[in-house]
Formats: sequence, C-alpha cells, structure tokens
Amino acid sequence: MQKENQELPETEAIQSIPDGLVVLTFDDGNKSDYTYVGPLLKRYGFGATFFITEGLGFLNSKVHYVTWDEIRELHEEGFEIGNHTRHHKHANTQSKEELLADLIHIDERCEAYGIPVPETFGYPADCRGPEAVEVLSEKGYRFARRGIGPEFPFHPEGGRGPAYDPNVHHPLVIPSTGVPGPNYGFEDLVWAVEQAKDGKIAVLTFHGVPAVEHPWVDVPPEQFKTYMDYLCDSGCTVIALRDLAKYVDPLETVGKSVTYWP
Repeated sequence: MQKENQELPETEAIQSIPDGLVVLTFDDGNKSDYTYVGPLLKRYGFGATFFITEGLGFLNSKVHYVTWDEIRELHEEGFEIGNHTRHHKHANTQSKEELLADLIHIDERCEAYGIPVPETFGYPADCRGPEAVEVLSEKGYRFARRGIGPEFPFHPEGGRGPAYDPNVHHPLVIPSTGVPGPNYGFEDLVWAVEQAKDGKIAVLTFHGVPAVEHPWVDVPPEQFKTYMDYLCDSGCTVIALRDLAKYVDPLETVGKSVTYWP
C-alpha cells in the first residue's frame, strides 16, 4: 500500500497539559448526537469528536442515526467529525486493503458534504491489531482512540480505563479513561476526571445519549447532563480529540507503547 504522505498542518508551540484536560468522544452517529448532545455541549462551550460510521443501522434508520446533513451541521457548529469506518467491522479482522477502503469511503462522504477529511480515528468495538495501526500511520492520522482494555477488565455496559499519558501511550492507540453506560455512574466520572493531572488526560467515550438500539451502552440524557455539569463546575478544559495537537506532538512516537486488543 502506498503512503498518502499527508502533510501535517503547521501548529503553534506545544502547550503544557493543564490539570483537568478532558477529551469528549461520541461513537456511531446516534441521532442524539445532533438533537441533544451537540446543542448541550455548545451551551457549555465544550469541544467534542463525533466518530461516524455507515455501519450498524446508519443507512436504514434515520430515527436512530444522524443524516449526513446533520453531520455537516455538527461540523459547522465547531465539532470534530472523526472516522469510525464504513462498515463498523473489527479492524483486527480486516486486511490492510479492506480497512483502507473503509476509511476512504468515510473520507469521500465527508468531502461530498463539505466536511474536512477526518484526521482522527475511533476503533470500532475497540478491536485493533498491528496492521490496523500501520494503515492509520501510513494514511496520516494524527490521533486514534481505543477503549479501556487490556489494562482494565472489559465490561459490555461500561467501565473505567487508563488515563492517557502522552509520555507512554502511542498517539494512534490512545486509551479511554471512561466508557459510560449502565455499569458506569457518577462516581466513575469523578474518578476519571481526577486522573487528569500531572500531564495525564481523561478521554471519555460515549455511545449515545440515549443509545436506543444499543441499550448496553446507553446513557440517559439527564445523567449525561449531570456529567457535563460536573466537568463545567470543576473547571475542566474539554476538547475534541484533534485538539490534543495543542498539547501533544503526534509525530513523537518513539518508545510509545502500542497495545492490541482483544
């Protein structure tokens, strides 16, 4: 596979990582991303990344999933649109060519709707292998977010995970510090935020507020607002995944750990 040799844009000097730095990410393109989450985050002044796939029920149910016009509106509101692949397949089961084709499909859909080609990636179902990381690197992705394993035990209904340490973790295998769901409560959110200190960053992965078709990762709107109130009241700096480039050099990868799962 030939590299695209995508040039990274010029950036300002890297800033020190403040305590309370939180990255918000939302997977799968749930309708609530557009109807509830986006407007709420705008009121708080929070950034966020919405990882879009045309898999799951995206093409068949516009009651439960966003349209591309709505995705464009999220972009126009200042949120990041990230790549979650065309089919939402497990990346560790795909050939490099298959994964690349899935990524390019979402790129082309974004371009067709006036959305920048994604520069960040979310691993579907947290499945990743060495070839997937190679594809992302060769294609020029800056950051990619994974889940909580293997450091923390996987729970299908949510759980805690490691804080992102840029001195330790590879920028294409950034861990989730929390994956809210029915097995995840307010005390877990507080714990995640408390990890965001001394150069570490809390990365939160949501799957729908609510996730109507996938109740095992559902977060009720009233509970989500409680979480966002806490981030606001705690003085957290809340950003999209792409905004890590203000604090982390994505090209510094030597010696950084890469974990594959499952």
